[in-house]
Amino acid sequence: MSSSRSSRFRRLLPVRSWQVSSDVTTPAASPSRSDQSAIASEPQHTNAYPQGLEILTEGVDPVVDIVAVHGLNGHRSKTWAASNGVLWLRDLLPLDIPNARMFSWGYDANTHAKSHVSCKYLYDHARTLVSDLCRKRKLSDSMERPIIFIAHSLGGLVVKSALIHSDSARKGALQDHRSIKVSTYGIIFMGTPHQGGSGVQLGRLMVNVASLFVAADDRLLRHLERDSEWLQQQLGQFSSIGEDFVTKFAFESYETPTFLGRSIMVVPRASAVVSSQANAEAIPIAADHREMVRYRSRSDEGYTTISEHLQIMIKAAPLAVHRQWEVERRVETARNISSGAAFSVEFALPDVVGVLNFVARSEELAEIHAALENHQQSRKIVVVHGLGGMGKTQIAAQYAKCHKDDYSAIFWLNAKDETSLKQSYSKAASRILQAHPSASSLESAVESGDLDSAVRSVKQWLNQARNSRWLMIYDNYDTPSFGRERLDEPNNDTNVDEVSESGYDIRPFLPETHHGAVLVTTRSAKVSIGRRIKLGKLKQLEDSLKILSDASGRQNIAEDAGAVELARELDGLPLALVTAGAYLDNVATTFSEYLEMYRASWLSLQKTTPDLLSYEDRALYSTWNMSYRQIEHQSPPSAMLLRLLAYFDNEDVWFELLQEANNTISDGAPEYIDPIQRENTGWLLDLVDDVLRFNKVVRILCDYSLLEADISTNDNGQVESPGYSMHACVHSWTRHVLNREFDHTLAWIPIHCVALHMPSFDSPRYWELNQRLIRHAGRCYTIITDKGPEIQVPQGGGWAFIALGALFMYYGSQFNEAEEMYRRALNGDELSPEEPVDRLTMRAIVRLGWLHRIRGDLAKAEIIFGRALQAQENFLGPESDDEELFDLITSLGHLYSDQGRFGDAMAAYQRVLEHHESTLGSDDYKTLLVVNDIGDVHWREGRLNEARIMCQRALRGHEKKLGADHVETLHIVHNLAAISKQQGFLGDSENMYKHVLQGYEATVGPNHRFTLATVHGLAWLRMEQGSLGEAEALYKRAKQGYERLFGIDGVRTNIGALDIFYNLADLYEIQGRISEARELFLLCREGYEAVYGKGHEEYLDVVKRLADLD
Repeated sequence: MSSSRSSRFRRLLPVRSWQVSSDVTTPAASPSRSDQSAIASEPQHTNAYPQGLEILTEGVDPVVDIVAVHGLNGHRSKTWAASNGVLWLRDLLPLDIPNARMFSWGYDANTHAKSHVSCKYLYDHARTLVSDLCRKRKLSDSMERPIIFIAHSLGGLVVKSALIHSDSARKGALQDHRSIKVSTYGIIFMGTPHQGGSGVQLGRLMVNVASLFVAADDRLLRHLERDSEWLQQQLGQFSSIGEDFVTKFAFESYETPTFLGRSIMVVPRASAVVSSQANAEAIPIAADHREMVRYRSRSDEGYTTISEHLQIMIKAAPLAVHRQWEVERRVETARNISSGAAFSVEFALPDVVGVLNFVARSEELAEIHAALENHQQSRKIVVVHGLGGMGKTQIAAQYAKCHKDDYSAIFWLNAKDETSLKQSYSKAASRILQAHPSASSLESAVESGDLDSAVRSVKQWLNQARNSRWLMIYDNYDTPSFGRERLDEPNNDTNVDEVSESGYDIRPFLPETHHGAVLVTTRSAKVSIGRRIKLGKLKQLEDSLKILSDASGRQNIAEDAGAVELARELDGLPLALVTAGAYLDNVATTFSEYLEMYRASWLSLQKTTPDLLSYEDRALYSTWNMSYRQIEHQSPPSAMLLRLLAYFDNEDVWFELLQEANNTISDGAPEYIDPIQRENTGWLLDLVDDVLRFNKVVRILCDYSLLEADISTNDNGQVESPGYSMHACVHSWTRHVLNREFDHTLAWIPIHCVALHMPSFDSPRYWELNQRLIRHAGRCYTIITDKGPEIQVPQGGGWAFIALGALFMYYGSQFNEAEEMYRRALNGDELSPEEPVDRLTMRAIVRLGWLHRIRGDLAKAEIIFGRALQAQENFLGPESDDEELFDLITSLGHLYSDQGRFGDAMAAYQRVLEHHESTLGSDDYKTLLVVNDIGDVHWREGRLNEARIMCQRALRGHEKKLGADHVETLHIVHNLAAISKQQGFLGDSENMYKHVLQGYEATVGPNHRFTLATVHGLAWLRMEQGSLGEAEALYKRAKQGYERLFGIDGVRTNIGALDIFYNLADLYEIQGRISEARELFLLCREGYEAVYGKGHEEYLDVVKRLADLD
């Protein structure tokens, strides 16, 4: 394993936009004082026209909502108020109609005032009306309560447009909007101009309407031309639904004085009444256009007319609207059935290996189906629970196959753990997107590779109102955790039902909507999130014999007394039957002989696990133990390999990884499996020496279904050979039964293999290989920390802890785990400059210094590096050519650069460069890394041309040796993007940042600090380009990512995070969001003081920025 260094793990974006150079200007800079004065001189709008819904009275046990909508230049209250102050909707109508809730809705119809220009058109107002009503009615659980609209003048056109919109809102985020149209029983139009007389008379009338008031808006008036495209479209659309409402057309009887002093009939009867509409009635009101909606008392003739019409309508409204909702539900159900293609996804269960001939379970299948019926009206959840091996997965798959036509889409999700579940959601997102390419939210989630985004997007897709015919199957949810309620811990070390170390709550992963079907399979009887169905043993002997026959490939076994006896012994446990059949399919053993061995194994198992008799699943244990006995007899290496795999992670163990057991580190260190251990592991060394022998041994385990080949990893692009996985329950069995006594020799093998298999940074696709290793590193960490005192570390074995630490630090961003490994490598020793330091200790010390630097603890890193350098030079001499010494000097250069000590950094880099060029050559990988570091110093000191020259040299070398898409090459391109940005080549910079971001997301993932640094750089560029909204979104993504990686407390002293805070604060200041800017600047001041001290320029700069805000 080559020695690594970390210049790209430093601040990849150390320069901030306000410090680049004196001759660089920012297009999106803060407004100058003169600009601010100009802005201040603009007239400010005051809300003299209140908007939104106002509840005038709640009503007593209301059975109807009455909604009043004012007209052009109207007012939510004043339009309906008489000169004596009586607002009849509030003061009079509740006396005659106490069981109605009264709303008045205000909107921006004051469209001509110089102090305020409306930017909304009629359809915008209409959507807002529907949205406001939906929100109020939903909060009060009155979505199906009848509605009667009272609309004056222009308000009538808004109401008509609102009902048109509501009628069309059948899907998506606006699905609730349809409830307004369905619930509307009647409308009273008060002087609404539905149509004109001839020519452009309607438009002229509306111009006259404007003259009645303070203001008017030519843009709105253009909509009211009779021949305008919008009005014709509206009239045509409403005519198709107008017959659904009881409608009253009230019209004015008197002329109205205008602002110019003359009187006109603003909306004559011909325009106010749609005579062709059935179910409608014309109502004359003895008043002018303005006063026709203002009543002084209950004796007012106009009030009496309107209130009586309302009372009659209210009597009929509840029953009529109830029937409308029944029809709506029937139509919606029929529509869902007939138009399921709108949300259909082709049936497929790609991640499920089903049986060719499913046996029995007809009662359980019928029970599941009955429980999941009517899932379109309300969400149905079924939890199938039972003993491991009862066939929960198979019955779920069979249900999906039998009822695939009942659902528009079926998705199978692996719920083993949170990561697996998120990955399954990601696959589901890809399937949905393939079937429905227009699903833009899913497209972004799939392209980003963000698993959390995939979960959210799929759930949003499922939550749509019309998408109610889906089935989600969450398989193998075996580690539940609901707050403090967890599964009982096992009480002995041979319990196959032992849960894994970490559980999770599945409820946040379920769709929130109240439709659809959910099927969960679990070993836990405590998962009570839906209808629980226990899956017990097979009741009919014939069913057990059928499974045994299919699995063994033997026919007519019902006539075989041994088979019948074996089926009874296995007591209807499907996995035990399948496993026994798989064994018998590969040997000449008879059923009776198998049963004899099974019973012998069971007696032995009783002696070693006395508590096991109390468990129903003894057949499952005995089948696995029986298979193991036969494996021991047939192939001892296979049996030993099965035991060894208990110390690896249960997924993705592959040949090249195990092959490292036969290798040792190649730089002069001692061998780390000592002769005694090699004597005990000779079987493994022989096994991995020949891939054909290895395949033969592994195939035996696969034959017994104890291992499964990961065929899916055979896709093009797989790094090294495909792996083998073991079911989590089987893995627990190998750990607690096969390895009841901790085996020190076997436990060290995965630690050795994982550590030694880590590739060097200049290896092709090294990142992808390390991603395969990281899960095994986690298993090693668990062994090391849980069994620390019991582990016999070979002489010099601390090198493995260093390698695991590097894996955690660089590839897993698991910094606590990395520190634990480094400290174990040091064995608690403190570095003393006066004592000789071996190579292993020096590596551990330097890596620990790197870790502190990445975390942002520069002071601690400097102490560690300083002591290490003094110790190295004391015992090697200052003129030594030792590579470890120059790696340390390079690390010091990185630290100096972070501290702003660019002269010291340059001196360190130049010393290393001179050495590398003379000993390694000018094109060596390590030489080019230092070249890039020197370019970084030039960049940060403003020597942009020199920086570009050095980075381009490094880039040419990296592309030649590693390729353009290698992670290390992307680091260089990233730095060139920053240089190009500062030199004003914004287009080039943008292209490079996008290329790097895409590369990082595909390799290291969307949440790695490399990716986040590039997001930061792109945000910095967007800010320079003046795209402040996009810049803010990118800054926030980077900020949140750093907070996840380092913790809320950790980011307070992390330089990269502090730079993001600073830039985001700068953006807030530009936007005038001073309080938010101040909050972030204060965090920066605190952080820079802790990292640099009060005398540093970074600290002084942020102090000045804070002063400028005051």
